[in-house]
Amino acid sequence: MLSGMRARPLIGLSTSQFTDVLTRGVNGTPRRYAEAVERVGGVPILLPNLHGPVADYARQVDAVLLTGGVDVHPRHYGQAPRRGLGEVDEERDTFEMTLYRAVRALGKPVLGICRGMQMLNVLEGGSLHQHLPDVPQAWVDHAQVARPPVLGHEIAFVSGSLLEQTHGPSAHLNSYHHQAVDAVAPPLQVTAIAPDGIVEGLEGDGLLGVQWHPEMLFERHECALGTFKAFMRLLGVPA
Repeated sequence: MLSGMRARPLIGLSTSQFTDVLTRGVNGTPRRYAEAVERVGGVPILLPNLHGPVADYARQVDAVLLTGGVDVHPRHYGQAPRRGLGEVDEERDTFEMTLYRAVRALGKPVLGICRGMQMLNVLEGGSLHQHLPDVPQAWVDHAQVARPPVLGHEIAFVSGSLLEQTHGPSAHLNSYHHQAVDAVAPPLQVTAIAPDGIVEGLEGDGLLGVQWHPEMLFERHECALGTFKAFMRLLGVPA
């Protein structure tokens, strides 16, 4: 367990921004993220995209989970928007970048799921495929139509990796993304791969990223809980 950490670690969850039926601005994230964190022994807390308290967020949480959501703006990895780019949220991008740097400066772990993994790779100096249907090698269906808990394509895990330890050598998981990691950031290692070679998992010092959505699956498919167990291991918490 990390020095000074609570018995049940406090996990800050990043949030999406949207407008409700009363045209009010809302920060939120699917409940399943919080439920999965709680299942493996963490205490989830939602972090609104407010820039003022970022330093306080970073000090008070034990780790951060960057959740899924809209596309990362390509300007953050030195590219112009291309045909096929989806919705972006530059306010969220800026908030998560600031939060990430504050948390990492304190040596605290980060888990990125889907968009979260892509953001993690960008923040560490990597780039993204803006639209997988335009990538010739990407023949696997990465944007499955079937809803959870239906499984998608197979994923292979690199031997000895944290993900391999908690998932086994391979697993069928789900896939709901049209962007993916292109150039891998130097501090990260690819530890999960789709059959077409698209990156599905990244690991680094205190860092973990996955392209699938384990929060959608863990109640029906025990293997998916392995992602959150791996995150707890980064905190030194057995799960």
